[in-house]
Order: sequence, then C-alpha cells, then structure tokens
Amino acid sequence: MEQEILNSYSRLNSLNVSRETYLDFELFISMIIEKNKEINIISRENAKNEVIRERHIIDSAQIIDFVDLNSNIVTDLGTGGGMPGIIIAIMLKNMKKNLKIHLYEKSHHKSAFLREVSKKLKLKTEIFQENVFDLKKLKTGSIMSRAFKPMPIVLDLVYENFSIYKNLIFFMGKNGKKIFENSLKEWDLEYVEKKSLTNEDSFLLNINKIKKKIKKN
Repeated sequence: MEQEILNSYSRLNSLNVSRETYLDFELFISMIIEKNKEINIISRENAKNEVIRERHIIDSAQIIDFVDLNSNIVTDLGTGGGMPGIIIAIMLKNMKKNLKIHLYEKSHHKSAFLREVSKKLKLKTEIFQENVFDLKKLKTGSIMSRAFKPMPIVLDLVYENFSIYKNLIFFMGKNGKKIFENSLKEWDLEYVEKKSLTNEDSFLLNINKIKKKIKKN
C-alpha cells in the first residue's frame, strides 16, 4: 500500500488499526465508487477516494472503542451504504473478533450492495431489508446510529423496540449540542462524550442507559 494512503489514515493510529484493515477499507472504497455509477450509495460529488476516507471511513472507524466486544451482535440502524456497519465489521474481522453485525437498510439496491461487499470482504454480517421501526423486542450488544434519524427519534426507537442492548453509539453533528441539551430535558441518560476525529464541531456519544423522565404535572 502506498505510504501516502497510509498517511491519510494517520488519525486512526491510536486505535492500532492493522495494514490488512486499511487494505479492506480501500477495497470497500473502490466498490462504493464503482456502484455509485449505478445508484447513489453516497452523494455523487463526494464519491472520491480522499473524501470517502475522511468523511466516511475514518469518521465511522473512530467508534470502535465504544463497541461492546463481549456481545454476539452489534446493530447498525439505517446503515445506508454501510457506514458505520461495514467499517466496524471490517475492523472486527481483522481483530479476529467473532461478533456479527446486523445491518438494517430499507433500500433493496443498497441492501444488495451490502451483501455483495460482505461476501467479497468475507465479513460476518446479516443484512435486514426491513424498517427497524416495525420490529419489536430486538436484542443486541452495541447499537450504532450515524446519519439515520434525529436523536429524539432514535432514543425513542431504542427505548421502545429493543428489549436488550448494551449501549447506543450516536454521531452528533454541528448542531448536536443544542439537540442533545433538548433531549436531556426528556430523557435520563448515562453517557460518555468524545470529540470527533474528523470535524471540530462534531462529537460522539456512548450512551449506556436510556430512561424517560417522568413528566411533572
């Protein structure tokens, strides 16, 4: 692998990511770019190697320390083109961890793409072409939510539709502080906050407990 490409992943150095993982990332990027000629996996203007690396791969990979490695299942809500689900599946494969990633994606075309990627990269995934809101009593370890739905909707989904889970990993954008503050008016949350590696205005939340606040009359 060219040193220039390796250098572009330097912000992941603290995560001890292997060379094999970077090779898989690059193969995934090439598959995204190729498929993007047929369907919109990501926006057309962003379908460039360096942009995908920065905006999607590194951004997704940075949550690996939040993933509960003692569970059997990790769940990605509304995974789209596989970010972060496929990225985390690649990392877990190369870490020799035996977790299965459940990817929920309503789109037939994107689901087919995710299956194609999983097969080519030999990833331990299961793709559900379903609306996760229609499912009840779901069981998992970590739950990941990136560019899926607004935080209040995701909190409600996890609270109502998951009977067992370990934690919710949530990506917060530039307006995240205000959204989070408003959410704390409705919910009691036990959480850890971490600054994003890719955007100074963004941050990550690792939420371990979700409880609705009792409204006072």
